[in-house]
Formats: sequence, C-alpha cells, structure tokens
Amino acid sequence: MYKKIVLASDGSEHSKRAAENAIHIASCSQDSMIEVVYVVDMGKAKSEVLRNWNSADLSDTRKERMKEVERMTKEVGVSYTLTILHGEPGPTIVDYINKNNIDIAVIGSRGLNGLQEFVLGSVSHKVAKRANCPVLIVK
Repeated sequence: MYKKIVLASDGSEHSKRAAENAIHIASCSQDSMIEVVYVVDMGKAKSEVLRNWNSADLSDTRKERMKEVERMTKEVGVSYTLTILHGEPGPTIVDYINKNNIDIAVIGSRGLNGLQEFVLGSVSHKVAKRANCPVLIVK
C-alpha cells in the first residue's frame, strides 16, 4: 500500500519509536522503501562547529545518530536510504515530501504540552499541516 515512506529522524527516542512504526509499515508490503531523512539545521550546525572546533569530524556525530535506525532496518530486512538535508527542519522535510511523491511520512513527536506546541510550533505539527500525504506522528 505505502511504497515510498519518509522517516524523519534526529536520533532521539521519539524518532526511534517512529522508526519502529515506519519499519512495521514497510514490512507489510514487499516493495516498500524507507527514506530516512535527517535535517541539519544550519543555525545549530554553526554553533556545533564553534563548540567543537577541534573535533575530528562533526558529520561522524550526525551519522552516529542514525546507526540505530540503520540497525533496525537491516535486522528486519527493509530497504532504506539515508538522506541528509540542510535547512530549518519543518519546512525542509515538507519540501522534500512534497517534491518526491511520498506515500506516507512518519515522524516522532516531541511530547510538548498543548500550550508550548501552540506557542513554539513543532516540526511534527508543521509537517502534518503542510505535507501532501498522510503523516503518522508517533509519541
């Protein structure tokens, strides 16, 4: 049913639970493919560089965050790709979804209370509101 599945991931516990759900959805159909999308927020990336100016390689840290998702997909035998995007997470994920004819997007919730989510907005809320496909938000 869902062939092209986007999993928005940042390595957090919420995104690991989202990965479990994306893998379950993908395993229901033989031709399904999970596209793991990780967004590097340039504003935060600059502060990471300034804090870790003598670190070997910051991209290794980002790739390390995706190891658990890779392990989970390999364990079940689901096909996946990893795409690293740059920009503000919400709009960047929405843009990727809408330009690539995605069948379903799976994303973790930050678990904010109603007032904080209303005031600050969240990546999952932005994606659910603006994506042109069904969006599964996992707590």
